Order: sequence, then structure tokens, then C-alpha cells
Amino acid sequence: MKNSDKVKQTARVAGQERLAEGIYSMWIEAGEIAKTARSGQFLSLYTKDSSHLLPRPISICEINREALQLRIVYRVAGFGTEEFSQYKAGDMVRVLGPLGNGFSPERSQGKKAILIGGGIGIPPLLQLARELDGHKQMVLGYRDQMFLKEELEAFGPVFVATEDGSAGTQGNVMNAIKEKGLTGDVIYACGPTAMLRAVKAFAMEQKMECWLSLEERMACGVGACLGCVCRSKEVDSHSFVKNKRVCKDGPVFAAEEVEL
Repeated sequence: MKNSDKVKQTARVAGQERLAEGIYSMWIEAGEIAKTARSGQFLSLYTKDSSHLLPRPISICEINREALQLRIVYRVAGFGTEEFSQYKAGDMVRVLGPLGNGFSPERSQGKKAILIGGGIGIPPLLQLARELDGHKQMVLGYRDQMFLKEELEAFGPVFVATEDGSAGTQGNVMNAIKEKGLTGDVIYACGPTAMLRAVKAFAMEQKMECWLSLEERMACGVGACLGCVCRSKEVDSHSFVKNKRVCKDGPVFAAEEVEL
């Protein structure tokens, strides 16, 4: 569901911990943003260095509405996320959010769901798993180090695929799905494009409802710069070509809506 109630504010870091090599979990006292945030949406975080004008988009992992806090889990990938990884409780960070078109779990209540995450596409599944009623199965794909697996196990069975074979099925999430013979009514997936392409093909073959959260490099985060477009079936009303803006129209799309 689209949400136009985005807020830019200076937020206080409530706490941060390292989950794995280069993977960090941060809770932010997000105030008004936490009131309206939905699973599948994201935040844009600004660094303290004024020479780096563009924010870093990071998916929302968990929402605590009572405490007005949001959790993000991210990988250190450059200057901005390296700075964020040094933050401690009490530090301040500029945040814009909630951004994007998130998941709509109310559409699938009572259905048998398969939640599929690859790498840093795993964190958005935690809040979604919390919100979904009905039977849930999670399939998580890692390079090697695992994170958030135990937390997701609180909501249903978790199946793991690792590239190096150190845990679960050796290979990718589709190898795990086929090995375990997993089936369901609806798929929710977040991860790299190659994974989403394979998930979409599987869903179409099985005639399953499928929702994909796309990962793209973003600049403005609000749909103005057209820096994160993806191919779509329909003509976009903003650019008048067959493109969708991942940051504004997405990041969550119906599988049949986008071409990967």
C-alpha cells in the first residue's frame, strides 16, 4: 500500500549490535515514522558528511509501534553504511520515511505462504512474518554466514540454502524449495534480481500468487530522479514508458507486473 505520510527527522539510535561479519542490526527511535510504517517499506538514512548528499536506503526489518521504534538490519557496503555501523545508543541520525510501496499481508490472511529471502533481502521478511496469519514457511539463502534465522523460526519452519554448503541445502533458495518439495498459495520474496527471476518463474509454473520486493540502487528514494527504474508491463504515468520506479511504485510488485 502506498504511503504519502513520509517524515524527515533527526532520530535517536536506541541500540545496535553486530549479527555477523559486516551485518548490523540497529533500533531507531523513529517517532511519527514508526506509527505509519508497513512491512516491506524502507528508510533513507543520511550520513553526517555533507559532501555525501544522497541518503542510503535500508529496508525496515521490524516495527515496534508501542515504543515508536524501527529496526533496520543492513550490510556494510560503502562509506555510508560503514559510518552507520559505528553508531551507538544515543547517537543521532537523519532519517526520511517510511518510503515505498510495501507488502499488503491483509490480502493473503489464512493462505499458506512461502517467504523467500536472499542475503540482505532476508530482513524485510521478519516484520512480514509477524503480520501474516496462517501457515508460513521461510526459505533463506545465504552465502555462508547466517543471520535472523532463529528469529524467523518463531513464526514457522525455516529452510536454509548456503552457497558453500555449510548449512542446509547447498546452492540457492530454489534448490532448497525443490529439495524439500515446498508448496503454498502465495509467495513473498525479497533478494537479488537473479533470485527473484527464478522465484517468479517457479510461481508462474505453479500458478501461485507472488509478490516480489526488488533490490535496486536508489538515489533520491522518492521517485523524482528515475535512477532506479525497472521494466514493467504497463506504461508508467510519470515517465510514459514501460518502466516502474522501484523506490516509489515499489519496492514490492506483483510478479506479473514487472519484467526481470
